[in-house]
Amino acid sequence: MKGIFSALLVPYDENGNIKEEGLRQLVRHNIDVCGIDGLYVGGSTGENFMLSTEEKKRIFEIVKDEAKDQVKLIAQVGSINLKEAVELGKFATALGYDSLSAVTPFYYKFDFSEIKNYYDTIIRETGNNMIIYSIPFLTGVNITLNQFAELFENEKVIGVKFTAADFYLLERLRKAFPNKLIFSGFDEMLLPAVVSGVDGAIGSTFNVNGKRAKEIFELGRKGEIEKAYQVQHVTNDLIEGILSNGLYQTIKEILKDKGVDAGYCRQPMKKLNEEGIKFAKELSAKYL
Repeated sequence: MKGIFSALLVPYDENGNIKEEGLRQLVRHNIDVCGIDGLYVGGSTGENFMLSTEEKKRIFEIVKDEAKDQVKLIAQVGSINLKEAVELGKFATALGYDSLSAVTPFYYKFDFSEIKNYYDTIIRETGNNMIIYSIPFLTGVNITLNQFAELFENEKVIGVKFTAADFYLLERLRKAFPNKLIFSGFDEMLLPAVVSGVDGAIGSTFNVNGKRAKEIFELGRKGEIEKAYQVQHVTNDLIEGILSNGLYQTIKEILKDKGVDAGYCRQPMKKLNEEGIKFAKELSAKYL
């Protein structure tokens, strides 16, 4: 369960419905073209928090059916509705997902005992492995080193998706828990994370830039830092362009330019205008 995992996008039609064929094309693109090691399904990149429970289940089904056992699959089932998280966790486990992941419960100011109970409950009810999804800049939840230690006492908590710029905490985690999986969550900081000893990375831009991400990861692990930085520089030029134009919308337009029916984002996310679409195609031509 190591390497480069795409945080999987989900194509929607203009009315916000899941485009099944487009989703299958996207899975194949990630596996066959980008060469990723795994898929992280149901995360922020899939616009997960705007979906019904049944829609989330359908996405898990389609991805598993298309990917089979070609790559590792992680199902993000986190929700502030613990019953939904458990229901999704049981569903994904029955489908054969290799691990669950769950974002820290957000919006309400949950204390650590409540957060720990949330993870322990999902694990107990599903029997599956768990990867903590820590993304403080969106959830407002900061987990300390000592709190990670308490979470990791549960042997089913096999690692963390670490989407934070706190490289001191990342170094402390790596030293303290050499046998736990640590996945970097910021694509633009992949190389510094690799140098810090992460086991892999999970990212949105890997849906189009997976080959470079794998190159950065492999060069970094071999200690070829100068070469890796050259690839990271190009990657960050691409990411900078994507972010300036709209993250998910631009990646979807780049995928369309590559022949993948990536659809649209769900409202209230906006569509790109003609100028935005043109810019996305220019990024595609220049970098991909």
